[in-house]
Amino acid sequence: MSQSDQSSEQTNQSWGGRFSEPVDAFVERFTASVGFDYRLYQHDIKGSVAHATMLAKVGVLSLEERDLILDGLEAVRADIEAGQFKWSVALEDVHMNVEAALTERIGIAGKKLHTGRSRNDQVATDIRLYLRDEIDAVSAELTRLQQGLLDLAEREADTIMPGFTHLQSAQPVTFGHHLLAWFEMLQRDHGRLLDCRARMNQSPLGAAALAGTTYPIDRAMTAELLGFDKPTENSLDSVSDRDFAIEFCSFASILMTHLSRASEELVLWTSAQFGFINLPDRFCTGSSIMPQKKNPDVPELVRGKTGRVNGHLISLLTLMKSQPLAYNKDNQEDKEPLFDAVDTVKDCLRAFADMVPAIESRKDNMYEAARRGFSTATDLADYLVRKGTPFRDAHEVVGKSVAYGIKTGKDLSEMTLDELKQFSETIEEDVFEVLTLEGSVAARNHTGGTAPEQVRAAVKRARATLES
Repeated sequence: MSQSDQSSEQTNQSWGGRFSEPVDAFVERFTASVGFDYRLYQHDIKGSVAHATMLAKVGVLSLEERDLILDGLEAVRADIEAGQFKWSVALEDVHMNVEAALTERIGIAGKKLHTGRSRNDQVATDIRLYLRDEIDAVSAELTRLQQGLLDLAEREADTIMPGFTHLQSAQPVTFGHHLLAWFEMLQRDHGRLLDCRARMNQSPLGAAALAGTTYPIDRAMTAELLGFDKPTENSLDSVSDRDFAIEFCSFASILMTHLSRASEELVLWTSAQFGFINLPDRFCTGSSIMPQKKNPDVPELVRGKTGRVNGHLISLLTLMKSQPLAYNKDNQEDKEPLFDAVDTVKDCLRAFADMVPAIESRKDNMYEAARRGFSTATDLADYLVRKGTPFRDAHEVVGKSVAYGIKTGKDLSEMTLDELKQFSETIEEDVFEVLTLEGSVAARNHTGGTAPEQVRAAVKRARATLES
């Protein structure tokens, strides 16, 4: 906001006729929202343009009045964008600031703009227009991140790393396969985002204060002019509904949870204890006292911002939980959590979308880590089952083999055939084909499996999905 007038020199004429004394200066400041809702000005003006166009079509405004209003609104927009607009706390919000500036510029025609609507349906329309634009921006950034993940997964389709359960080495997987797990999380998030957009794309404009209006308005026309699918069906619900904001914040919380999980893994993998990946210096910072440090600040901060976004979801749920129909002043509190959730999600997605393609795998370290922890033990059990050994017996054989390996300091693939045969005579020379890391990952050659061939096929399918 370029400028702010903290005085009460301007009286809010939109409702002041009922009152016998001016609003207390503190109450004026306490109840004003212009300090944060000014960012809706583009959408407020867009809604007013559609409303004025419709009022002229149904005969409430003359064509001359319509043109005065449209030209005046465009001039107000230009003033705001040039930083020459004086925002007034006394006028409470973005709506009255724009309307007052319009009236000052074009005279009485400006006072006719609000015919057939209320600030209640006006703000509900503005927020939907704002959020729709932001959803499109978030969707584009999310797609960019997904594309970066697919490129990296394809590049790392053959890179072997340990797969974990309970953060313990479990079975070998490919790095590309692990990255595709992140992609699947984001794909579900993307679906939730698009569902949110589709559900919210209805126009509340014309619902007025709560009951509709006596003027012969054409709500279908304004809905079409504003790019909505249709008008909302019920005027009471139209002005009091904030489900779309809650739904977006729900999407945002789940998305941030996924980014936080990925961030946690990146932080672990960059540590000296893992050493699986390297992040370029531009995504890291150093220590003020320890010169050797290279801190993965970007993923750490994304992980930290998850709590912030989760808090916004709880704020909105709590805001709405006890409100009777229809509009209440409580709803002024919907904007700051929504705005910050949008800003935070966009920043985190941008950070990840920039960072992911620059991740450098340290293949030797990953491979060596996969060799530790007897990660091909399940492959030995499967081998025995294929040879006719009941699974529970095979499980016992492998358990004894692992115990021997711990005692001797040998991985299963490092044992001789004689060493392995002491646990089961069923084991033959061909066992070493499944005990290697390469054999283990290649054997899981089915849809959703970690085999390099399947990783490349999954990348191809995912790209087709993004492009459709």
